Amino acid sequence: MGMGRYSHPMQAPVALRRPVSSTHHGVELTDDYAWLRDPDYPEVKDQAILAHLAAENRWFEAWKETQQPLIDKLYAELRGRIKEADESVPVKDGDWLYWRSFYEGGEYRKWWRRPVAGGADELIVDEPALAKGHEYFRLGAIHVSEDGRLLAYATDTDGSERYTLKVRDLNTGADLPDTIPGTMGDVVFSADGGTLVYGLVNDQWRIDRIMAHRLGDDPAKAELLYHEADPGFQCGVGMVSSRAWIVLATGDNTTSEVRLLPASDPFAEQILVRARQAGLEYDLDEHDGTLFITTNDTSPQFRLVTAPLATPGEWTELIAPKDNFYLNDVTCFAGFFTVEGREDGLDQVELHDYAGGLRERIVWPETSYAAGLGDNPEYDVDTLRFDYESMVTPARVLERAVAGGAMAVLKEQEIPSGYEGARYTTTRLTIPARDGTGIPVSVVHGRDFPLDGSRPLYLYGYGAYGIAIPPGFSTGRISLVDRGFAFAIAHIRGGDDLGQQWQLDGKLTKRWNAFTDFIDVARGMIALGYSSAGRICAAGGSAGGELMGVVANEAPELWGAIAAHVPFVDVLNTMLDPDLPLTPGEWPEWGNPIEDEAAFDLIRAYSPYDNVRAQAYPPMLVTAGLTDPRVTYWEPAKWVAKLREVGTGNAPLLLKTNMGAGHGGKSGRFESLYETAEEFAFFLDCMGCA
Repeated sequence: MGMGRYSHPMQAPVALRRPVSSTHHGVELTDDYAWLRDPDYPEVKDQAILAHLAAENRWFEAWKETQQPLIDKLYAELRGRIKEADESVPVKDGDWLYWRSFYEGGEYRKWWRRPVAGGADELIVDEPALAKGHEYFRLGAIHVSEDGRLLAYATDTDGSERYTLKVRDLNTGADLPDTIPGTMGDVVFSADGGTLVYGLVNDQWRIDRIMAHRLGDDPAKAELLYHEADPGFQCGVGMVSSRAWIVLATGDNTTSEVRLLPASDPFAEQILVRARQAGLEYDLDEHDGTLFITTNDTSPQFRLVTAPLATPGEWTELIAPKDNFYLNDVTCFAGFFTVEGREDGLDQVELHDYAGGLRERIVWPETSYAAGLGDNPEYDVDTLRFDYESMVTPARVLERAVAGGAMAVLKEQEIPSGYEGARYTTTRLTIPARDGTGIPVSVVHGRDFPLDGSRPLYLYGYGAYGIAIPPGFSTGRISLVDRGFAFAIAHIRGGDDLGQQWQLDGKLTKRWNAFTDFIDVARGMIALGYSSAGRICAAGGSAGGELMGVVANEAPELWGAIAAHVPFVDVLNTMLDPDLPLTPGEWPEWGNPIEDEAAFDLIRAYSPYDNVRAQAYPPMLVTAGLTDPRVTYWEPAKWVAKLREVGTGNAPLLLKTNMGAGHGGKSGRFESLYETAEEFAFFLDCMGCA
């Protein structure tokens, strides 16, 4: 596959074929491009590999040169919609108000606080200073001790998602000597601030140890609180809303197990809430000695049960499961608790009394939206904050008295270059899949959008891990909508948009549903006049990149262009390798092809890399991150190499590898906008409407 209509003296990179064979369940597999995986990964030193990735990047840059004016224009538009000097609404937590701010031109945030009683603003974390000199920077966990004196924060400076944890004395602004490498996930202080509780990552990029470090001691001598022996499980820490208990959770994609530690003494005997049971998920909060637990023990819609701390495994139903309400969170406050969930796929928040009974359900103003509890760190509150947005309404921070009354808008996302919501309309469609299941689709477009099939459509999908894609606001997509596109999110099975059963119906043996749902949504939108075959730009990343790979193989004629970001496309080889960091934890999602021949056959049937065939593929833009621990760089590199070898036609095929970034791409807020501008330019050029 060449460079299409782009005239350039360069030739597309051609990777050498070095066949490697293996046999599984009596089937011989041959992988011509296995050599693109550096045996020393996560270090990549093999010069042949680096040279090939560099050649692909030069090929990408050659295309980019032809589109540079459009990319620059799009970037200016995207950046013009970002309020550069911006700050969050201050949040009260104890004696302090906390907030974050960006400065004009700043890629990273500054974190602030000031006394509630009055006093000077204090800069507590300066991300721009921490990021200086690093090509990549991300702030991970951040936690302030109960007395407000100490701050724990974690940083990643190479995209590997292995964070270094440090502790800052907020009275002096100086970091303490305590430095802990190799952490990930949240971190919490004990009640007295003298002990840090955190997770350590092992060589397989899995949090398998929860540690407790007494400040002032040698971090290498931190005490092990918990070790997870199951290679498929990961650990994490948190706190209940009252902050009386530290939560030590472990689990995989389908099973959970929770222990509680008194925040006053993390080294005390742990309380096991309920031992792991395959397929049983639960999460909890606590109020006055009673646990409030959301669980799927009787229904994939989940129910709410309670249990006394003294006998935490004895559950009493408080809210029964409902067919159309997916209950996914409970939060305890001093005088009431909230339940969050989705009814027919739309977010809901309910306030409940401890004495029993629903106090009220919050009413939202639009028929399609994304909403939920906002930042409410305090336990005893008389007001609540909420977050709200829709595909036409910019993000809002709302506040309302717990007792009732009007909802106040504390902040609405500002768009400096201007935005008129009345120019756009959003719709929630239901499109039948081939098995008759109705697939929700959230759409936004201009009010003058004609349903005559003449316009291009941007169709986004994910459909994995029970992750719902909310119909929220995006300043970026305006650049496409204003150029005549409709923008749609296909809420396909595999996510939990309509409940956990929706997830179950798109995973393991039912994985094909996610792929065929996306194809059927595309065809359904063509039938409704939103676009036509060859005029749909499809996009997805990670597991959504797997989706892109399958739909490119199965229905190439539908797509005018595809963007596959850090795509999980070498599914069979990855799931056959238990030594890769994430593989054991992924088997509950995809199946274990090592032990299960049926899982092997199923994954082999859809794995994008294994099913590239001699056919004309649509134009594709593929991205990768050299340090990405989730989807390793060689997956997209191998896939593109095979597409170049086997695919026919001359549509553009581009691979861009970020040589200093991981799964999330570039880390600064404007750097990431530039990558969006590149994707949009690719789509606009392919659609001929730049």
